[in-house]
Amino acid sequence: MAYRNYVLVCGGTGCESSSADQIFKNLINEVDAAGMSDQVQVLKTGCFGFCEQGPIVKILPEQAFYVQVKPEDAKEIIQEHVVKGRRVDRLQYKEENSASGAITDTEGMKFYQKQYRIVLRNCGIIDPEKIDEYIARDGYAALEKVLFDMTPEQVIDELKKSGLRGRGGAGFPTWMKWNFSKQVESDQKYIVCNADEGDPGAYMDRSTLEGDPHSVLEAMAIAGFTCGANQGYIYIRAEYPLAIDRLKIAIKQAKEYGLLGENILGSKFSFDIEIRLGAGAFVCGEETALLASLEGNRGMPIPRPPFPAVKGLWGKPTVINNVETNANIPVIILKGGDWYSKIGTATSKGTKVFALTGKIKNSGLIEVPMGITLREIVYDIGGGIPGGKKFKAAQSGGPSGGVITAEHLDTPIDYENLSKLGSIMGSGGLIVMDEDDCMVDFAKFYLEFTVDESCGKCAPCRIGGKQLFGLLEKVTKGTAVVEDIQKMRDISLAMQKASLCGLGQTAPNPVLSTINNFYDEYMAHINDAKCPSGKCKDLMSYEILSDKCVGCTLCARKCPVNCISGEKQKPHVIDQSKCIKCGECYASCKFKAITLG
Repeated sequence: MAYRNYVLVCGGTGCESSSADQIFKNLINEVDAAGMSDQVQVLKTGCFGFCEQGPIVKILPEQAFYVQVKPEDAKEIIQEHVVKGRRVDRLQYKEENSASGAITDTEGMKFYQKQYRIVLRNCGIIDPEKIDEYIARDGYAALEKVLFDMTPEQVIDELKKSGLRGRGGAGFPTWMKWNFSKQVESDQKYIVCNADEGDPGAYMDRSTLEGDPHSVLEAMAIAGFTCGANQGYIYIRAEYPLAIDRLKIAIKQAKEYGLLGENILGSKFSFDIEIRLGAGAFVCGEETALLASLEGNRGMPIPRPPFPAVKGLWGKPTVINNVETNANIPVIILKGGDWYSKIGTATSKGTKVFALTGKIKNSGLIEVPMGITLREIVYDIGGGIPGGKKFKAAQSGGPSGGVITAEHLDTPIDYENLSKLGSIMGSGGLIVMDEDDCMVDFAKFYLEFTVDESCGKCAPCRIGGKQLFGLLEKVTKGTAVVEDIQKMRDISLAMQKASLCGLGQTAPNPVLSTINNFYDEYMAHINDAKCPSGKCKDLMSYEILSDKCVGCTLCARKCPVNCISGEKQKPHVIDQSKCIKCGECYASCKFKAITLG
């Protein structure tokens, strides 16, 4: 049935937390009240990507893009736009410095103009809880093609032509991993999807599963056919309840349609998928630790080789790919490896999904061709730095990555170039920092995370990480000496060379990267006992200038620990022994009488 209008409501976790579900219900009620339920369909989709502007409501066919919508706006949207045909101007997305004012469709928005959506092709377009909508957009056509028109060798060949590399971090060629497993003789093989996304600020896999779960199921079935496996597992952290619910719905629907289970589509191929929940341990993103957890053991890595593709789950050949890698597979099969290989660079093919966060105007989920520059991501898609601040650095690869500085803004983003800069692609977290961020404090934050998440199995990671964190604490407290810099480099090198798994091997990356790129900032902490960015509390102090203080008492009233004293209309003073350096006084003073030293 064709409708006059389609009202799409973002149903991703971010928008759901901002009352998107109530917006959805209110829109349906308003459509019913207007007597237009036979003409207007209200749908809940996955993430639109433009998270900064959520909750988002999009109306087709006009491509109207309403942002920061509230439940009470539903009536106006239906009455004005749907019933009367007049757009609600106050809710339309408006681009800064746009001569035309409101942007009338997504194609005109800078946030989307340089994106190329393959992984996110259905997110924000289909209802992820309705398999028919996925099928209507060529869903499961790739599986059908593989089962009836291709051999496993041909599937491997298409993946090889595509140049697809694993999107979970290291960038290992996908075809090679599948081929290793395919060639091993075994009575049982497994396909595992790694959805244990644990990087701070990263939500690429979660959003893909929330918006397009069937793409992952289809890819896993294709992998099963290619490698000779009949059982798949999706390992996902329990903190992703919405993604888990939609996966359960998708698996149930796929079984009902004969797309999972016995004799898929009437073929001789059978394949089933089960969900396994992780407890949120970052180390379980590492393949062997993940498999240990799947087996019911403590998630701790083991030495490799043998690699999981040869000897993995319960000692059987196991192919492990993350969500983003899987979501590429159906498109590659349908459009061909040659088509896919034309996107990206010579060695890094296709697209990459990033969670763009931090000091950026347009935070959100983006998918861009490999080889795009950081400048294009930050300024064209991201809209630049808020408040007119200067770009300082961007962290790629999460706790395992390094920083990209302003001098490298025009470097193409791909596996090789990031490696040269001392960073990694990682799973796709991209955190932007401005001039107010302290790089020492930033490195300490990530190291504290990896120390806390270390499984403790190997000494280089367990001991080295703790020692490295202790040295960084000395720097931020102003008690370090210059020699501590070399100590940090030596410990980092030992961790990189001797740690058992990728967590320990890459944990020092943020430290080494910030030392190499912001050495002067480290020296200011050490030699001058000063944090240039004013972030390290132990090196901060707030003082009231007696010649500017008018004794309004506002700062004293705002102080949470009552460390400011003085009479009305007379200069006040701060008791430094009680001050917790929260900055409330500094932020509240209207006379600029408080300085930060």
